[in-house]
Amino acid sequence: MMKYLFNIILVILLISSCGKKEEKKDFAQQELELVKSSFNKLTGWKNDDVYLAKNAFLHSCERFKNSKTKYLGSAKIKIKTSDFLKKCQLAKNVTDKDFKNFIEQNFEPFLVKYNGSSQGKFTAYYEPKIKVSEKPDEKYKYPIHAKPLDLIEFNPNDFDETLPSRRLVGRIENNKLVPYYSREEIGQGKGNIPVLLWSDSFVDVFVMHIQGPAVAEFENGKQIRISYADTNGRKFSGIGSLLLKNNEIKSGDASMGKIKQWMINNPQKAVKYMEQNKRYVFHQIIGATGPLGAIGKPLSAGRSLAVDPQFVPLGALLWLDTTLPNGNPLRRLVNAQDVGGAIKGAIRGDYFWGSGGDDVLEQAGKMNSTGSYYVLLPISGE
Repeated sequence: MMKYLFNIILVILLISSCGKKEEKKDFAQQELELVKSSFNKLTGWKNDDVYLAKNAFLHSCERFKNSKTKYLGSAKIKIKTSDFLKKCQLAKNVTDKDFKNFIEQNFEPFLVKYNGSSQGKFTAYYEPKIKVSEKPDEKYKYPIHAKPLDLIEFNPNDFDETLPSRRLVGRIENNKLVPYYSREEIGQGKGNIPVLLWSDSFVDVFVMHIQGPAVAEFENGKQIRISYADTNGRKFSGIGSLLLKNNEIKSGDASMGKIKQWMINNPQKAVKYMEQNKRYVFHQIIGATGPLGAIGKPLSAGRSLAVDPQFVPLGALLWLDTTLPNGNPLRRLVNAQDVGGAIKGAIRGDYFWGSGGDDVLEQAGKMNSTGSYYVLLPISGE
């Protein structure tokens, strides 16, 4: 079996190497630009309670404290790990009152531009609540799946440093490495996939797949946290765009709260459209005080942002300048701490709203704003 898998990997590596030149574009060729600015030019900087982002920053510090890599991640925006960790060490003794001054003295803001524009798209997500049971019955019959036992992953860069760093997943079928099962196939019972818990709502399970983390509540009131564990590696398709394309909803009804209600009212149609989103998310039970982000640490409501790690390294401090669903400005210091299947692009973010029920979903689900951000690069001590 290992012999066949090794041969498959070699073939994929050869195919990947054909696009090697494309992966080596520099900033100019990619049209990614960082424009140096200053804190006194950041609209709203003086009004932000910057210290509220301190815990998020310290969580990122904890995540990378033992990192031996030269840079944080493999993003196109480079932050030296050694510079970042030096600031982390200094931040440990900084009081909340002095945290804004600490940021101003140790970081420099750079406006992120792509293709000549600093404008991008910003949405929001939240940690939903979901009713669960440890055993299935007539009410609790919708599975919340753990990571499959037959899912295989590998990174071409592990075999050849000249190849791009990219995590691929699949499964073995007839001695061949093939894509993992789609959402529809998993719904049919395919795959060696353990079940963590059972839910009373297929809609809530689907919403959780989009959001990632959730608070699972048993009938006796006991609550536990479940979080993202992995995906099947398939392409993500947003159900909102599918419903709009097929005239199932109007453009004014495309908020997540209203989409959820439509799915509840139209269960058979909902399943059909859900299956067109081939991406499937697997979960795990965690003991954290908050939902875990991609950094493996708890997210901070209002201070954590999901980004595209191809462009922005996880752990980076960002000054976010966008608007809330009601049109009010949203300008604050946030930390790149999560990723998402739909979060792709140099200027693209998913704002972590917090935890709650359908009221929070309705607010977070409405956010679809234009905005920009500045990456705060640590000032080198060298």
